[in-house]
Amino acid sequence: MLVKIRLFARLRELAGASELSREVPDGSSVRDAWNVLVAEYPPLGDYSRNISCAVNEEYARLTAALKDGDEVAFLPPVSGGSSIRTSATSEARKRSGAQGSPRARVSGVRGRSPRVK
Repeated sequence: MLVKIRLFARLRELAGASELSREVPDGSSVRDAWNVLVAEYPPLGDYSRNISCAVNEEYARLTAALKDGDEVAFLPPVSGGSSIRTSATSEARKRSGAQGSPRARVSGVRGRSPRVK
Protein backbone atom coordinates (compact mmCIF):
# COMPACT_ATOMS: atom_id res chain seq x y z
CA MET A 1 0.00 0.00 0.00
CA LEU A 2 1.14 3.55 -0.66
CA VAL A 3 1.45 6.09 2.16
CA LYS A 4 2.42 9.74 2.03
CA ILE A 5 5.07 10.70 4.57
CA ARG A 6 5.67 14.23 5.81
CA LEU A 7 8.84 15.16 7.66
CA PHE A 8 9.42 18.24 9.77
CA ALA A 9 12.40 20.24 11.05
CA ARG A 10 15.63 18.24 11.41
CA LEU A 11 14.03 15.09 9.98
CA ARG A 12 13.26 16.99 6.77
CA GLU A 13 16.86 18.20 6.61
CA LEU A 14 18.28 14.69 7.05
CA ALA A 15 16.05 13.19 4.35
CA GLY A 16 16.37 16.17 2.02
CA ALA A 17 12.62 16.34 1.46
CA SER A 18 9.51 17.38 3.34
CA GLU A 19 7.17 14.92 1.59
CA LEU A 20 7.77 11.39 0.37
CA SER A 21 5.59 8.54 -0.83
CA ARG A 22 6.55 5.01 0.11
CA GLU A 23 5.16 1.52 -0.37
CA VAL A 24 4.69 -0.40 2.86
CA PRO A 25 3.21 -3.89 3.24
CA ASP A 26 -0.50 -4.26 4.02
CA GLY A 27 -1.07 -4.26 7.77
CA SER A 28 1.91 -1.98 8.44
CA SER A 29 2.07 0.29 11.45
CA VAL A 30 3.46 3.80 11.71
CA ARG A 31 6.62 2.26 13.16
CA ASP A 32 6.96 0.08 10.05
CA ALA A 33 6.79 3.20 7.85
CA TRP A 34 9.40 4.86 10.07
CA ASN A 35 11.66 1.81 9.73
CA VAL A 36 11.38 2.04 5.93
CA LEU A 37 12.67 5.61 6.17
CA VAL A 38 15.48 4.73 8.57
CA ALA A 39 16.65 1.99 6.18
CA GLU A 40 16.78 4.57 3.39
CA TYR A 41 18.15 7.46 5.51
CA PRO A 42 20.17 5.93 8.39
CA PRO A 43 20.78 9.25 10.24
CA LEU A 44 17.04 9.35 10.99
CA GLY A 45 17.62 6.37 13.28
CA ASP A 46 19.06 8.72 15.92
CA TYR A 47 15.50 10.01 16.45
CA SER A 48 13.75 6.64 16.69
CA ARG A 49 13.21 6.84 20.44
CA ASN A 50 11.99 10.45 20.47
CA ILE A 51 9.80 11.12 17.46
CA SER A 52 6.16 12.06 17.56
CA CYS A 53 3.83 11.07 14.79
CA ALA A 54 0.43 11.80 13.33
CA VAL A 55 -1.79 9.91 10.93
CA ASN A 56 -4.10 11.98 8.74
CA GLU A 57 -3.42 15.08 10.87
CA GLU A 58 -4.26 13.38 14.20
CA TYR A 59 -1.55 12.55 16.72
CA ALA A 60 -1.03 8.81 16.83
CA ARG A 61 1.11 6.13 18.43
CA LEU A 62 3.82 4.33 16.53
CA THR A 63 1.69 1.19 16.84
CA ALA A 64 -1.21 2.74 14.89
CA ALA A 65 -2.24 0.72 11.85
CA LEU A 66 -1.96 2.33 8.42
CA LYS A 67 -4.29 2.10 5.44
CA ASP A 68 -3.62 2.71 1.79
CA GLY A 69 -3.45 6.45 1.10
CA ASP A 70 -2.84 7.51 4.70
CA GLU A 71 -0.66 10.52 5.42
CA VAL A 72 1.92 9.96 8.15
CA ALA A 73 3.79 12.87 9.70
CA PHE A 74 6.95 12.49 11.76
CA LEU A 75 8.07 15.25 14.10
CA PRO A 76 11.35 15.40 16.00
CA PRO A 77 11.40 16.30 19.69
CA VAL A 78 10.99 20.00 20.37
CA SER A 79 13.31 21.69 22.79
CA GLY A 80 12.35 24.95 24.33
CA GLY A 81 13.84 28.02 25.78
CA SER A 82 17.30 29.35 25.87
CA SER A 83 19.84 29.10 28.64
CA ILE A 84 20.36 32.85 28.23
CA ARG A 85 16.71 33.59 28.99
CA THR A 86 16.72 31.20 31.92
CA SER A 87 19.86 32.80 33.31
CA ALA A 88 18.39 36.28 32.88
CA THR A 89 15.21 35.23 34.67
CA SER A 90 17.20 33.65 37.50
CA GLU A 91 19.35 36.76 37.80
CA ALA A 92 16.27 39.02 37.97
CA ARG A 93 14.85 36.81 40.71
CA LYS A 94 18.07 37.04 42.71
CA ARG A 95 18.18 40.83 42.41
CA SER A 96 14.54 41.22 43.41
CA GLY A 97 14.69 38.82 46.33
CA ALA A 98 11.74 36.91 44.85
CA GLN A 99 11.23 33.50 46.35
CA GLY A 100 8.52 32.07 44.17
CA SER A 101 5.66 34.52 44.52
CA PRO A 102 4.40 35.60 41.07
CA ARG A 103 3.85 39.13 42.40
CA ALA A 104 7.41 39.27 43.71
CA ARG A 105 8.79 38.00 40.39
CA VAL A 106 6.81 40.53 38.36
CA SER A 107 7.67 43.47 40.61
CA GLY A 108 11.32 42.40 40.61
CA VAL A 109 11.41 42.36 36.83
CA ARG A 110 9.98 45.88 36.74
CA GLY A 111 12.83 47.05 38.95
CA ARG A 112 10.74 47.51 42.11
CA SER A 113 11.27 45.69 45.33
CA PRO A 114 8.59 43.18 46.34
CA ARG A 115 6.19 44.36 49.02
CA VAL A 116 7.05 43.35 52.53
CA LYS A 117 4.17 42.62 54.90
